[in-house]
Amino acid sequence: MQTDPLADFCSALQNAKRANKPEVVLPHSRLKEAVARVLVEEGYLEKIDVVPIRQGVRQLHLTLREATPFHKTRRISRPGCRCYVGAKEVPRILGGLGICVLSTPKGILAGHRAKRANVGGELLLSVE
Repeated sequence: MQTDPLADFCSALQNAKRANKPEVVLPHSRLKEAVARVLVEEGYLEKIDVVPIRQGVRQLHLTLREATPFHKTRRISRPGCRCYVGAKEVPRILGGLGICVLSTPKGILAGHRAKRANVGGELLLSVE
């Protein structure tokens, strides 16, 4: 049983990068897929594929870029301690070199896009 699937997502990405693996395979969820799409838009991942295994069971195949620009992915808002920010309090990670991912009323967005859209939300994770 997974208590925090998004933390497992962060750990899998970080472990694959350290082991120089080109691909990560994870169980599918809509939240993980939305976060992965944000990471593709921002250039941290090359592509994502949703592969059906059998009726109702899917896997998420994430392809890392050759020169992956991140060193650490960190879960910020945890199930035991949620972290919410307003539109003006969205943090800048590494002075703008990293990104944070937020769950907003407009969907899952990168921090700078949420700030531009003037929406806040739950601060899910940071990519440094």
